[in-house]
Amino acid sequence: MAKSKKPKHIAIAGNIGAGKTTLTEQLSKHYRWIPQFEDVEHNPYLNDFYEDMPRWSFNLQIYFLNSRLNQILEIQRGNETIIQDRTIYEDAMIFAPNLHDMGLMSKRDFDNYYKFFETLRSMVQPPDLLIYLKASVPTLVGQIQKRGREYEENIRLDYLKKLNEYYTRFIESYTEGPVLVIDVDKNKFAEREEDLGEILQKIDSQLFGLF
Repeated sequence: MAKSKKPKHIAIAGNIGAGKTTLTEQLSKHYRWIPQFEDVEHNPYLNDFYEDMPRWSFNLQIYFLNSRLNQILEIQRGNETIIQDRTIYEDAMIFAPNLHDMGLMSKRDFDNYYKFFETLRSMVQPPDLLIYLKASVPTLVGQIQKRGREYEENIRLDYLKKLNEYYTRFIESYTEGPVLVIDVDKNKFAEREEDLGEILQKIDSQLFGLF
């Protein structure tokens, strides 16, 4: 009998402040998966970007795309199961189009960026499971304020709202693999153990066919 394939790549998607890092930590601990985090500390563009978005948006997005691609290649080369905090899709299908929409990235830069993403997308495997943390703007704002990152203090509400609209469209049209949607307005996995338990149960049944 064919042995069921061990999942190698679990990815967590969600808006700024949805709780991706927290859930990544919790799941990596529970399943002994290796966590991959977004490296915000060493990103050479983030501060400049928040100061002058039109000037730095393209550079920032290319930086994210490159680091995310490296993460995926590392996952594909290895044998361990990796849980990834944010996906390569979000950069290209949510953040970059949103910057373009808001007039913060030129059409020429956006088209160039998106074509590059399409090329990369054809070369990499999608995750075995995509977990989407869905959250309303008030929930996002509350969680962003709670963690108190300095460069996030100026994030505008309309920016978060537009990102949420893009996320909704992205998840509705995502066909690369299985998706698990967690409603963060209701599920407080960071504070309540039973809420985390509910997520673990859903992941078990999705990945291992356990109920």
